[in-house]
Amino acid sequence: MQHIFKNIPLCIAGMSVTLPSAMASGSDKPDNRPNILIFIADDISQRDLGCYGNSTVRTPNIDALARDGVKFNNAVLATSSSSPSRVSIITGRYPHNTGACELHSPVGDEQISLAGILKGTGYYTMQAGKWHFGNSAAKPSGPFAKDFDRSGGNSKDGGGESGAGRWVEFLRERPKDRPFFAWFAAHDAHRNWDNDMSLPRYDPDSLEIEPYFVDDRQTREDFASYYYEVSRFDHSVGLAIEELRRQGIYDNTVIIVMADNGRPFARAKTRLIKDGIWTPLIIRYPGNEKNAGKECNSLVSAIDIAPTLAAAAGAGKIESFQGKDFSKVITAPGKPFRRYAFAEHNWHDFEAHERMVCTWNYILIENNRPDLNAEGAIDIMGGGSGVSLREGNAAGNLTDLQADIFRTPRPRILLYDHVTDPMQSEDISDQRPDITGKLLEILGKWKIDTGDSTPEALTPDWYDRTSLKKNEKANTRGEMPGKSGQATYNNNPGPF
Repeated sequence: MQHIFKNIPLCIAGMSVTLPSAMASGSDKPDNRPNILIFIADDISQRDLGCYGNSTVRTPNIDALARDGVKFNNAVLATSSSSPSRVSIITGRYPHNTGACELHSPVGDEQISLAGILKGTGYYTMQAGKWHFGNSAAKPSGPFAKDFDRSGGNSKDGGGESGAGRWVEFLRERPKDRPFFAWFAAHDAHRNWDNDMSLPRYDPDSLEIEPYFVDDRQTREDFASYYYEVSRFDHSVGLAIEELRRQGIYDNTVIIVMADNGRPFARAKTRLIKDGIWTPLIIRYPGNEKNAGKECNSLVSAIDIAPTLAAAAGAGKIESFQGKDFSKVITAPGKPFRRYAFAEHNWHDFEAHERMVCTWNYILIENNRPDLNAEGAIDIMGGGSGVSLREGNAAGNLTDLQADIFRTPRPRILLYDHVTDPMQSEDISDQRPDITGKLLEILGKWKIDTGDSTPEALTPDWYDRTSLKKNEKANTRGEMPGKSGQATYNNNPGPF
């Protein structure tokens, strides 16, 4: 299908961006650009899906999509914290370059979203389920609200506990004469757990508990509830895909399944190791049937998703993207892409400032607050498995691996071989000074290129790390990383 492009000016907070608008060549002809549908889970680690090797969790619909698409094994988020991760994904920018790199921090008017870009080219845009672009987790608000033709459907707006209750409705009621962009965001599998019994529950006694958790009843029940919500997310994905097939548009829809950060357990969510920062990423791409069921080991970043989808929609070059189009890897999964991916850990309940660079086999972490422990977030430590860890730590009953999250001071530099050490339990920075030095040099260049900073007065802990109760500094914000260098206006992608 030939398309005619006309330019539409988009003015955002003093910035002028020109977006191409695609129209079929002839007013009587439909716009046959692909539909785009992103399913984004809340707090699910990559290895907690069946297609990624988990033999316990039941995810038949996502597993089927993996057989029909391409499964990425080295897809790295830009942060392991809900709202800054979502903002990063939809803007194609690193968290400190969005100005909203801390949990619940507002998005600036200067930021440009993929939804707004696609809407400007004629796409019908919709968001259903959890919002959480900025400081509102539920109600659509902030500068991205105008970028969606329709939004809502969260747990307080007919979406149910899963936040997916209106996905099918939104698909059915969309205008049929335009391609659509849909951001379908589940509340699953975020704590607190609910008592939904619509799907089979998991038997706590049948689960395998990893060695960095206390193997007791409340930990087993904690994981059983988590797996249930992973399965419920899968069920919701299945219902939406069934609706695409019913409408006859499955074959012309780009479908993505991913998560915003890792599971809400210790050593995952907020952390810059694999369980926190590696996302499941499954992409079904129209016309890519020859690669159905293939795996891709190339390194990609979450900031590359927006440029890839913008390219699929014919949106032209978008200057604000720091990520790059990786469609060539979707259509040829054996091709290399990135040499490096970067991530950051900023305030999420507790003060933090960590930076990470990884390759296909190494993870290097720079911790600029080594005097603070690595508990993560209050929902993690207040849940069943977290309570067991806290109680065990107080009693002195934990193994070294279990107690690691409580230790202070922590190393300022960590290096892991994440291929040979899948749990990232052995720091090899002293053993491999060559790799450590090289990656520190790359990380330093990335920080300079992208305008990152380490403010002296970061946002402090809002909670006591032992009792988890709010403290006198709650609701106090410090200086946002990147602010001193005006990083929100910096489009430099850094090393690639």
